[in-house]
Amino acid sequence: MTDIHPTVADVTDRIRDRIRESRSAYLDRVDRAAGEGPNRLHLACTNLAHGFAACGADDKAELGGGDGPNIGIVTSYNDMLSAHEPLGAFPQIIKRACREAGAVAQVAGGVPAMCDGVTQGRPGMELSLFSRDVIAMATGIALSHAMFDGALCLGVCDKIVPGLFIGAAAFGHLPVIFVPGGPMPSGLPNAEKARIRQLHANGEVGDDALLESESASYHAPGTCTFYGTANSNQMMMEVMGLHLPGAAFVNPNTPLRDALTTTAASRITEMTALGNDYRPVGRMIDERSIVNAVVGLLATGGSTNHTLHLVAMARAVGVAITWDDFAELSPAVPLPNLAV
Repeated sequence: MTDIHPTVADVTDRIRDRIRESRSAYLDRVDRAAGEGPNRLHLACTNLAHGFAACGADDKAELGGGDGPNIGIVTSYNDMLSAHEPLGAFPQIIKRACREAGAVAQVAGGVPAMCDGVTQGRPGMELSLFSRDVIAMATGIALSHAMFDGALCLGVCDKIVPGLFIGAAAFGHLPVIFVPGGPMPSGLPNAEKARIRQLHANGEVGDDALLESESASYHAPGTCTFYGTANSNQMMMEVMGLHLPGAAFVNPNTPLRDALTTTAASRITEMTALGNDYRPVGRMIDERSIVNAVVGLLATGGSTNHTLHLVAMARAVGVAITWDDFAELSPAVPLPNLAV
């Protein structure tokens, strides 16, 4: 077993001492909800009929009298933003995989997804951070119907993943897997993009040349081709164990991407209280997971936006971290020279 760096161990222990009351209160809520058993078994017939009225006959039979789990899909799909466009195909992949595993999947709800790359410099940017809390509330609303035994959260970008996490944490008795869309393939090299931008700033080329260059850089479905908050999100979810291993950086619309989505759907059915490996997200994510996320950010030069987001995400599971924790961990975490 690999020894933990003493600074990492010390910070983790200090956080554990700090959160005894808040974490205990959170886990008490998780355990009470888990102790009530599968959600839909407590619904009256009228409520349950509303919950599966639009399903096909087989899914109705399973939800009405079967013993298989029902998986809620919370999606940030839209087809305006490159990172979220691939998610449109995921629900059908997930539903097919769940049926093969003896389960049902329903799209529980959608959350908004905005892009700072579009709104920067415009009034819409004023909604950017606010959107995280809207997403958290929308996730909570989606999961509030007491129909679900587990959840798959489909999201990638800046405020979307933190918002999905915060909302899902309110239902900590449910297992949750995050299903990413992956990064777009590399486009125009950064050096060439920077060269065209400089020429445009100097007045040597016009808007048409600049737009052509930018469009060759941001050119396909997937997250932007730089290591900003969106790609940091994907790294962080994998480090915390909320993605399938290896899922973060596989390009959209590839056989491997679809296979990972299929496997995530199959795996979540095993993790429910009706499966054979119950893993409620509220117990799975603890102070060690949060420290792992901080270490991952420090080790990869990840987005400093997570000094805001990760603090809020941790609070959602009863864990309190501070910027002092980030600062103390920083010199203990090697950062490779990634310059090229």
